[in-house]
Amino acid sequence: MIPTPSYKGKVRDVYDLGDSLLLVATDRISAFDVVFEEPVPDKGKILTRISTAWFRNFPEIPNHLITDDVSKFPPPFQNEESLRDRSVLVKKAKRIDFECVVRGYLTGSAWKEYKTEGTIAHVRYPQGLLESHQFETPIFTPARKNDSGHDENVSESTMEEEVGQELFSKLKNLSLHLYNAAHKQMANQGILLCDTKFEFGLVNGDPILIDEILTPDSSRYWDASTYALGKTPASFDKQILRNWLESTDWDKNPPAPALPESLILELRKKYLELEDKITLCLSQK
Repeated sequence: MIPTPSYKGKVRDVYDLGDSLLLVATDRISAFDVVFEEPVPDKGKILTRISTAWFRNFPEIPNHLITDDVSKFPPPFQNEESLRDRSVLVKKAKRIDFECVVRGYLTGSAWKEYKTEGTIAHVRYPQGLLESHQFETPIFTPARKNDSGHDENVSESTMEEEVGQELFSKLKNLSLHLYNAAHKQMANQGILLCDTKFEFGLVNGDPILIDEILTPDSSRYWDASTYALGKTPASFDKQILRNWLESTDWDKNPPAPALPESLILELRKKYLELEDKITLCLSQK
């Protein structure tokens, strides 16, 4: 019998096991910090497989993963079939309360800020940039994680002041390294890694990657064949859901609207297609 989770996030159930955590990726889906009633079948398994594959693709960068093998989980979770393929046993870390966002292209909240303010992450950019503009070099645009409400985009200097110069530089450099490497690998499969976010925690004072990495929930993946300036390319990620929601009159506050079956099926299909692309990409490294 599996006990009640220690904590239920928007997507993951978390079990605190003392010096480790068991993270269980459910099939719940969220957008604009609101969780929807309708699950996306197998979504948790897809996210877990993708994230675990990317963690193992970067063995030079410490991460929280202990094992994704349910036979090696401690009791009462050991060999629990409901956890298979959607759970990971991880090191417990002190979470750094910033998302380390890297953007290779101008879209999303950065595009909205640029259109209204002429800035991106509080830094002024030249006039006349179009949506989906590719930056000459990827940019680092951190966001403060808030326990309630929406996460808050902040400047680099704000994050640096709060975490310290040494840790800030380390997190920024690691994030840019991960993005650049993944962008290069995925481009070989006709997929553009538009932007992504990384989360880090501290173990014995040293940063390690935590949460998930380079999944369609934490990243924007575009179909390179549809890329063009001035429009949003076709997506393989949660942006499909956000785009549908933006077409409704929902005010982005609970309760969430019901999701049509066709949208749920499209999300599942695109997530699976992306997993296949990533699997092929990493097999050819």
